Amino acid sequence: MSDDRFFTPDHETFRKTVRDFVEKELAPHSEEWEERGGFPREVFKRFGELGILGIRYPQEYGGSALDYWYTVAYVEELCRSQMAGLNMSIMVQSDMATPVINDLGTDEQKREFLAPAIRGDKIAALGVSEPGAGSDVANLRTTARRVGGDYVINGAKTFITNGTRADFITLMVRTGGEGYGGISIVLFPTDVKGYTIGRALRKMGNHTSDTAELAFDDCKIPARYLLGEENMGFYYLMKNFQGERLVAALGGTQGAQLCWDETVKYTSERHAFGRPVAKFQTTRHLLADLLTQIEAGRRLAYHAADLYNRGVECTKEVSMAKLFCGEMAIHVVDRCLQLHGGYGYIEEYHICRAYRDMRLLTIGGGTSEIMKEIISKLSGL
Repeated sequence: MSDDRFFTPDHETFRKTVRDFVEKELAPHSEEWEERGGFPREVFKRFGELGILGIRYPQEYGGSALDYWYTVAYVEELCRSQMAGLNMSIMVQSDMATPVINDLGTDEQKREFLAPAIRGDKIAALGVSEPGAGSDVANLRTTARRVGGDYVINGAKTFITNGTRADFITLMVRTGGEGYGGISIVLFPTDVKGYTIGRALRKMGNHTSDTAELAFDDCKIPARYLLGEENMGFYYLMKNFQGERLVAALGGTQGAQLCWDETVKYTSERHAFGRPVAKFQTTRHLLADLLTQIEAGRRLAYHAADLYNRGVECTKEVSMAKLFCGEMAIHVVDRCLQLHGGYGYIEEYHICRAYRDMRLLTIGGGTSEIMKEIISKLSGL
């Protein structure tokens, strides 16, 4: 659902380009790729050819230097693929693993890592979570020890999207003492000796994204792969998280909208007791309530997107959007599945997959509990 206050005709033209691509080239493969548990590497290249991976990045590195509302349109239309895992893998490439390279990277770093990621020639991953440090980022244990002109990296990461086939990882490491003050970000090419990919994790949903455990055993990378200043990585990551959480809020809201649309169609066609299920007052009122919640989430997410686009500090607003939209989307898809009755529990109906996939929204990118903690602190509580 577009909003004339934010979307120009150019935005809508771009939206149509993304929608046509998603509906014609991705959605028809949803069943096959879900069953396979992944999608072809060439899909990244196709996104790059369409300019979708570099929407806001500088033209000199292959980007389009457009505003954030193009990203909003892209995220909303991507949801039509009916593959939340694929969507997440692509958004890691466009909005999670690469923004910090654009913000902090040297020209050399951008040409080596950002430019090929924008083209879809290199697949990126974001390496933050560890077996003993998920939400507690300040206590991560993967170390990077400076030895001459190199960093030697030891440790492990887990829950890493694109982890089984990433060409490089935007990697959080400990270069200093304990706590948030000793963390840095490095760019880690995955062809380094001592780097190993552990098991690909079997997940409840998001089956088309590869999620892996990674290990680093005396992996040596040049010190020039440090992003920004040493021991400032925690602060850089907190800023980077805002973009990740905002696309989660936007995607969750649009995903809920699409589930609602499917449910309206299903309940209009499905008959019970001699009339369409949609004609029962309990159904109509539930659908009206769900649509109201979706619109409330969209307004909150758009408000945060507007602030983000204008460069206004919006950590609290993004956290609110992530919190509300994630919880809302899970509730909406649960009630939509209920309205599908027994068929909602059958794999051939998309609502069944959406129910599993949506559950990640209140966990990934910062749990709902972490969002509440951020909001409370920024509200002086």
